[in-house]
Amino acid sequence: MSGILNSSIGRKFAMALSALFLMVFLLQHFAINILSVFSENAFNEASHFMGTFWAVQFILQPILIIGIIFHFTMGIVLEIKNRKARQISYAKNNGAANSSWMSRNMIWTGLIIEGFLVVHMANIWWHEMMVKYINPQPVDATRYYEELVEHFQSPVIVGIYVVAFIFLALHLLHGFSSAFQSIGANNKYTRALKGFGKVYAIGIPAGFVFIALYHHFAH
Repeated sequence: MSGILNSSIGRKFAMALSALFLMVFLLQHFAINILSVFSENAFNEASHFMGTFWAVQFILQPILIIGIIFHFTMGIVLEIKNRKARQISYAKNNGAANSSWMSRNMIWTGLIIEGFLVVHMANIWWHEMMVKYINPQPVDATRYYEELVEHFQSPVIVGIYVVAFIFLALHLLHGFSSAFQSIGANNKYTRALKGFGKVYAIGIPAGFVFIALYHHFAH
């Protein structure tokens, strides 16, 4: 593994795989959260299953945390390597004309998203750890919807969500196609993948923003 990460191609490949893994998780997370808009019971059932099933709690959750840390750490490493390898400054080679704003600012949009994840985990994940493991409470399979609604009553929290998911959309607009390019998925389906990537990059963050705004104004 260390040998792979020592090469530029290996680092980009590993970065791409971690990105694709996180995008699958993001889609799954959205699929559960959007249930809260349509059915309180369905959202509670799905959340209770994800929050109590042993494989999710003790296998998938640690893998997810490791995946997030790895992705953002590798992003910083790649940014540092790219800066050191750059022989001519952007001012001389007109980098703005040769690359998109998103591609030039992936590290900054990534850091903003990482900051949001810290806030999100402090509010949601840590609460779950307290309720289930640190200060165990009686099992209540119906608590999830009420907690979600309460969470989005704060205009500050909702504002943070809106800003964070705008930056996530910008991050994904470049990251989606870049991930597939890094794993060598340049073929006759490339055009379709780029189209799907744009729908995903805009649609999923917009969906999360809608969920936050819906619960803030509907309750």
